[in-house]
Amino acid sequence: MSNSDQATLPGTESDILTLDTLENHLWAAADKLRGSIDSADYKNYIFGLLFLKRANDRFEEETEEVAEELGIPVKTARDDRDLHEEFWIPERARWDHIKAQETDVGAALNKALAAVEDENDAIADRVLTTVDFNDKERLPDSLLSDLVSHFSKHRYRNEDLEDPDIFGRAYEYLIREFADDAGKKGGEFYTPREVVRLIVKCVNPEPGHRVYDPCCGSGGMLIYSAEHIREQGGDMTDISLYGQEKNLNTWAIGQMNVLLHELYDAKIEKGDTITDPKRVTKHDELEVFDRVIANPMWNQKEWNKDWVQDNEPYNRFPYGLPPSNRGDWAWIQLMIASLNETGKAGVVMDNGALFRSRSEWKIRKPLIEDDLLESVITLPEKLFYNTNSPGCVLIFNKDKPESRQGKVQFIFGEQKHLQTSGIQIYDDESTQNVLTEEGVEYLAETYMSGREEEHHSRFVDISEIEENNWNLNISRYVDTTTPSEEIDIHEKLQNLKQIEEDRIAATEEMYESLERLNR
Repeated sequence: MSNSDQATLPGTESDILTLDTLENHLWAAADKLRGSIDSADYKNYIFGLLFLKRANDRFEEETEEVAEELGIPVKTARDDRDLHEEFWIPERARWDHIKAQETDVGAALNKALAAVEDENDAIADRVLTTVDFNDKERLPDSLLSDLVSHFSKHRYRNEDLEDPDIFGRAYEYLIREFADDAGKKGGEFYTPREVVRLIVKCVNPEPGHRVYDPCCGSGGMLIYSAEHIREQGGDMTDISLYGQEKNLNTWAIGQMNVLLHELYDAKIEKGDTITDPKRVTKHDELEVFDRVIANPMWNQKEWNKDWVQDNEPYNRFPYGLPPSNRGDWAWIQLMIASLNETGKAGVVMDNGALFRSRSEWKIRKPLIEDDLLESVITLPEKLFYNTNSPGCVLIFNKDKPESRQGKVQFIFGEQKHLQTSGIQIYDDESTQNVLTEEGVEYLAETYMSGREEEHHSRFVDISEIEENNWNLNISRYVDTTTPSEEIDIHEKLQNLKQIEEDRIAATEEMYESLERLNR
């Protein structure tokens, strides 16, 4: 074999996958489905194929490693299930078998995904079989064969990746791009990564902590909690992750997401957390956690208030129930109820939750009086895919430090630039605003350090909030107006004097020119 032939083989140094190459390759696969599948749905098909190909390539990589280590034939290592620690891929699910199919490709893919589920406890319970590839009207054999060929262009072994972690990052990229493509529907499964990072930095999970997201979507908040541990010098596995998600397809995406990030111990349950909470003890008591983080659906209609009134078994809503067509303060109470005695929660909410009256006021008032609310961080508008409305991050703490007791910290993060520090909080990119990296860091540091800053952040005594009738609208506590520049009167007068002198000189020059013309 010539050197030039060797250089083109998958897995050789010249064919190592960078993040950009991998992202472009995966998005090109999605492009093949445009026009055949609705943009809000084709992510499910791409994620299934992506996971199957990745699992196959890791299976083959592990097979060769085991064969070399034990000095046994590759076929023996491949067929001995006990030798495989990650995923066991049965014959009908192996990529060579799938590539060989010329007809009924969709049926073959369905069987392959079902077989992987059947043989692997970590991905059982319909993680991979939430969609049907055997729909020849929308997914003819020619289209599926083209997709299989496209995924065959690159190997997804760890040795083929610039960094094994880029596979998880590429998966996050796809989730973000699918959310952008799906428009408002994208907000159902994706919270902008910058907002996720802000919340996680504020609640600051530590090694050994148990972290819970009761409406986890595609799992981004849980995954970044593990990455946060790594950023602090720990290991991503030094944290226990738990979640629940109602939407079946979104739950499957979340399961695949944590697995592709190699967080094999993460536990994501499916079901409605309000009517069927899964995180309960064997004694049928609500489990509690060190950190609870979430971005629930804002102003959720039909959040099952009637069911809660008649059936609630865990006393999760001690402050009362919000309106049946707006579940924000139900989710907040559910999260607080899931905290242990020293726990902290971070939640993204619509700004309306800060000041709406009547039944929401009746919940907000005693919750603030009990000194559970630690911080309100308002966010710019147009950050989220399913609404242009500005949101806010609320931090609740069952173990406030003494210096913060009896107070709430208000942080105004809606302005593009901070006047005093020059920090840029967000970029306005086409139809979406995006928090900048320095903006995320500054907002998080303002909360963590307890910094107070004019026109940006301030600690407010609960007595002052009471004077404002328990309204948490930030403009009542922080001067959110743009500070005017100081005017130097002497400088302005000098400028005016110079302008007048220039005017006189120009007028004299004009008259002199006219006189010359009349001679």
